[in-house]
Amino acid sequence: MLVRVAPGLFPPDLVVQIKALACELPAKHGLPLSRWSTDDLVRQICQSGLVASISGSTLWRWLHEDAIRPWYHRSWIFPRDPDFAVKVGRVLDLYARQWQGRALKDDEFVISADEKTSIQARRRKHATQTCRPRTPMHVEHEYFRCGAWTYIAGLDVHHARIFGRCESKNGIAPFDRLVEQVMTRPPYNDARRVFWIVDNCSVHRGPKAVDRLRNLYPRLTLVHAPIHASWLNQIEIYFSIVQRKVLTPNDFTDLNALAERLLDFQYYWETTARPFEWKFTRRDLAQLLEKLASPR
Repeated sequence: MLVRVAPGLFPPDLVVQIKALACELPAKHGLPLSRWSTDDLVRQICQSGLVASISGSTLWRWLHEDAIRPWYHRSWIFPRDPDFAVKVGRVLDLYARQWQGRALKDDEFVISADEKTSIQARRRKHATQTCRPRTPMHVEHEYFRCGAWTYIAGLDVHHARIFGRCESKNGIAPFDRLVEQVMTRPPYNDARRVFWIVDNCSVHRGPKAVDRLRNLYPRLTLVHAPIHASWLNQIEIYFSIVQRKVLTPNDFTDLNALAERLLDFQYYWETTARPFEWKFTRRDLAQLLEKLASPR
């Protein structure tokens, strides 16, 4: 039955019906859509006979005020590592300068390391035009590919020191060269222990990597983050800074120019850098695990 009401006045039960419709998949109503837009919902509500007319702004206000919004979605990776809590806890302890219940000494260090692969050097087919009054810089859309680097880097999380190198490809040997670059220079060469936080890339995955690096550097302790938990590795924060400040826009004449910019930025960043303010703690971890375990 078509409901006709005064403009701006809608019975509560009608509002509930419309919200229920917004919670359903469009495919249930025979529409070739993966999700609703406001216009799609307005059209469907009117065609279904719930109301004669309704504005998109009114509909949006109702839906936006709800605590549960099934018409929203975002991609995520569910923690699937069977030892997720244990591995996350170890990393969080290191960020808090703890290891196995004891505080780290002044001569113990924590390095967060990873690889940023396939960084292309793109030479634009037309020279970039500088900005002018009321006109932004213009960067040509098309480009020539001038090769790519794998940028391997490690971050001393408590002292804001960055170590990086450009390699033609990823692999055990390139990563070991980064480790050598760090472990053979002061103060790491004389450190009591140096903890390296890494992900589960094949380059440094599993017990073999632990044994390989310990044999090379007895003071080195390799600590693996859980699988699919890159958000836990602080070097990713630095990589995001590099992406914004060094690689955007990507306009380099050749690979050498790209490498020079990446390596020079390390020194530039260190002049003003401070350790990242890491706020995710074991308490937050417990709340996350409780949330994941609760039925939905």
